[in-house]
Amino acid sequence: MPEFAAHLWLGLTVAAAPTNLAFCCVGALLGTIVGILPGIGAVATVAMLLPMTFGLPPSGALIMLAGIYYGAQYGGSTTAILFNIPGEPTAIPSALDGHQLARRGRAGPALFIAALGSFVGGTVATFLVAALAAPLALAALLFGPMEYVSLMVLGLIMAVMMAPTPMLNGAAAVLCGLLLSTVGLDLESGLPRMTLGVGGLETGIGFVSLATGLFGFAEILRILRDRPVPTPETGPTGRPIPSRADLREAAPAIGRGTAVGAVVGLLPGSGALTASFAAYALEKAISRDPARFGRGSPRGLAAAESANNAAAQTSFIPMLSLGIPPNAIMAMMIGALALHGIVPGPRIVAEQPELFWGLIASMWIGNVLLLVLNLPLVGLWIRLLRAPRHLLYPAILVFCCVGILGVRGSALDVVAAAAFGVAGDWMRRHDLPSGPLLLAFVLGPMLEDNLRRAVIVARGEIANVADRPLSVILLALAAGLLVAAAFRR
Repeated sequence: MPEFAAHLWLGLTVAAAPTNLAFCCVGALLGTIVGILPGIGAVATVAMLLPMTFGLPPSGALIMLAGIYYGAQYGGSTTAILFNIPGEPTAIPSALDGHQLARRGRAGPALFIAALGSFVGGTVATFLVAALAAPLALAALLFGPMEYVSLMVLGLIMAVMMAPTPMLNGAAAVLCGLLLSTVGLDLESGLPRMTLGVGGLETGIGFVSLATGLFGFAEILRILRDRPVPTPETGPTGRPIPSRADLREAAPAIGRGTAVGAVVGLLPGSGALTASFAAYALEKAISRDPARFGRGSPRGLAAAESANNAAAQTSFIPMLSLGIPPNAIMAMMIGALALHGIVPGPRIVAEQPELFWGLIASMWIGNVLLLVLNLPLVGLWIRLLRAPRHLLYPAILVFCCVGILGVRGSALDVVAAAAFGVAGDWMRRHDLPSGPLLLAFVLGPMLEDNLRRAVIVARGEIANVADRPLSVILLALAAGLLVAAAFRR
């Protein structure tokens, strides 16, 4: 324990140095802005800034890039709650209940709960990174291709359970998402598939186009169709601070969401995205009144926000301890370290203690900065809802289109987003959920890749799955959840 305290003190002295503190502030602020603006994304931002880190000290470079990552998790919920446009994919579950709260005039409490959940999830997960980095990273080595297939199947089952619609509708949305994920080049042969002869689809459907269309454009179409009034769709803004009842309801959900996110963040793939969906599905499954979810439940919002921030922090564990990047952002972090001649792995704690503990301490400082930054801005975001509709929604459309074009520079992506907007509006009117579709679209390529590897390892024999006990447990859990949900409904 004294040694652990000494390490934390070392980290605080490194992170509190004026230059590193400035890098932390810049990263957290830039990440918040990136999270608020749909289409830019933390991945693209880190990729653009990566060459610029060559001239920076290693600790400062990593602190700034990390701040962009977890700052984007904070900012992504803002537009999701106010306008049903997730700034980051991880904010999709937050939009389900957060935007419904905003429409009922409770945007302030929703933003407050989101910021509080993000802070608690990030802070607790950072402590886990400090205390359990080495032992927990070894658990990730137990996962092979079959285990990842089973984990993703479990995630898709959770997505079906999460949907505030009949289970058959949720399953149909998941299947549509998996089909859309197959558009593009075949992973093995490299030949085009499902492109309908359109050359621009050979690179696949852009995630930003699909997400912005299904959520952002579809929401604007709904408002224009259902409420032809001169103000945005929201009730009286009311008090910006949540009530005691809201906090009592959200507190246990924040704890459970933090636990889910801390575990899922260790695993390769879209950890924070999967964590937010899994935490949301868990809250809905154990709730005595699951019908409230998707209609403005503080529990759903709190669980999703705490989970995605916890996962963002614990994803540093396999990257630092084993040199295994669990997602694209962590792969870029390894690239940033490589620029400075540092190889992450089991010896980094002993050989680079200032870097390791300085990064951990900077996460605590960054979470405090983000809380201080986000809570005072709640009133500003609420006032944004009062802007005239004829100015607000065209501006949102312009920002969305600029974000879509900024990803791949293709006008076809903007056309696709418009088409998905019409489709999303139709889905909403016919009780088909968009969230499970989007999760299936994200997991589809990873599911296909790992399934092919699993088939090769098993030599085509399905019975060999029985030799992977962890995979059997995950599949049994998925089947149990599906059966329990069917009987419950």
